[in-house]
Amino acid sequence: MLDTSQGEPPVPAPATASVAEEPRGCLFALSQPPLMIFLAVIGTLLLLAAVHDLFLL
Repeated sequence: MLDTSQGEPPVPAPATASVAEEPRGCLFALSQPPLMIFLAVIGTLLLLAAVHDLFLL
């Protein structure tokens, strides 16, 4: 059942994350060297395929 008593409000739990630790987002993931190397290889392959289709076919 629902507790409807007028007791003291619950005390919030102390924050475990410090101010220095900020959540990491998408830009942090893009700054990783293995991902950037992978994206550069894929981009190069797409560029070579486009140049081949445009100029050599």
